[in-house]
Amino acid sequence: MALINPHINFNGNAEEAFLFYQSVFGGTFTKIIRFKDLASDAFPVPEKELNKIMHIALPIGNNILMANDVPESMGRVNENENRSKISISAESREEAEKLFNDLSAGGTIECPIDDSPWGSYFGMFRDKFGIEWMVDYTPKI
Repeated sequence: MALINPHINFNGNAEEAFLFYQSVFGGTFTKIIRFKDLASDAFPVPEKELNKIMHIALPIGNNILMANDVPESMGRVNENENRSKISISAESREEAEKLFNDLSAGGTIECPIDDSPWGSYFGMFRDKFGIEWMVDYTPKI
């Protein structure tokens, strides 16, 4: 079965966001490419863009969370729009609660984590970087 590997666009704070995500999930970045790594005569990069992230990847379980900074020359990402939504299926109620609490720190709770009408333990929020998350734990029957 195919895996879903979310990819997020940032306006210059991809590295900060991914260091935060790494502090929550653990793990090691499998790839960090900065725009300066690709700069050439054929692909000129403005000085202020050189250290921004062109690609970053953090494995989480069997999935990979990826992102980049959008160069200013391409316009800003509208962070008030739904630029992504990441759904996490936790292995226990305790894990769901920890992930929800840790990731939502400094963010906005859209739906507090609680027992849902459809039988799972579910919550939804926008983290402090504007990324929307859903955390779900469905007990095995």
